[in-house]
Amino acid sequence: MGRVSQAQAEENRRRVVETASRLFREQGTHASVADIMKAAGLTHGGFYKQFTSKEALIDEATAHAFDELTRHHKNGLEQHGGQRAAAQQALIDTYLSPAHRDNPADGCAVAALVTDMAREVGDQEARRIYTEGVGNFAEWLATEDQDGITRLCTMLGALVLARATNGSPLSEEILTTARAALTASG
Repeated sequence: MGRVSQAQAEENRRRVVETASRLFREQGTHASVADIMKAAGLTHGGFYKQFTSKEALIDEATAHAFDELTRHHKNGLEQHGGQRAAAQQALIDTYLSPAHRDNPADGCAVAALVTDMAREVGDQEARRIYTEGVGNFAEWLATEDQDGITRLCTMLGALVLARATNGSPLSEEILTTARAALTASG
């Protein structure tokens, strides 16, 4: 089999990063390289042509997930005519929804990667990216009446608990109660 072009190699790398970002949010960073490459439709052997290590992929996939989050915030602002409060409320409603609870692969990197990042050594690039992303998300959620960290902690805690109790009435109650609390205080 012949060599791939530089453009194809770049496309393959992009596909692996996007796939890893989804799988890490769904399964955690312990998802195997073989599973990631298979899901990306590529051979396992091609991984090390693209990445120096799995840690390098975790770094890029984490950055990709937070880039998606930033784009989501910008799109929300555009959809709401630049009205930050309306965009924030729409985000809260979506974030604390059964659809987000049930689909971590397409969801927020903050919630999906929290336990993996808690286990990372402090000087790892993925943890630095994660920390910066959490700070930016909290800043985006801030209002005149409430700091963004409080809002983010409420959203994150509610989502994680709702995922852990999924299938019970408590899961829905957690989402509804947190959404109501953030709406009342926003």
